[in-house]
Amino acid sequence: MEPSHPILFFDGVCNLCNGAVQFILKHDRRGVLRFASLQSDLAAELLPQYGVDPGALSSVVLYENGKVYTHSDGVLRTLKLMGGPLSYLSYLGIVPPSLRDIVYDLIGYNRYSLFGKREQCMLPRPEWKSRFVAS
Repeated sequence: MEPSHPILFFDGVCNLCNGAVQFILKHDRRGVLRFASLQSDLAAELLPQYGVDPGALSSVVLYENGKVYTHSDGVLRTLKLMGGPLSYLSYLGIVPPSLRDIVYDLIGYNRYSLFGKREQCMLPRPEWKSRFVAS
């Protein structure tokens, strides 16, 4: 079954990733995006079909209409889907992915040491629970 909303898969134990998801939840006023951790059964079932190893935990993965976006492409597409003023940041896509991903990978590689790590995936606030498709 094709999901009716784009799904952003994220590292559920990463404090940076959890903070980013909370930011998106507050600013995606249209409620377009849904969320699931890369550690979820849904990620293990869906993402390998598109050549993405959810166990690698090296990138957010945006799944939308049968297509996946990873690394900086995933972030930029997410910003575009959020709408509003933040969507204009998606125009950073004119920068070649090889350059964008250098910055993305540098932050991603150091995210635990810079932002910390949780012992388990976050539990969403009650008002956001319907936006999470898998825990």
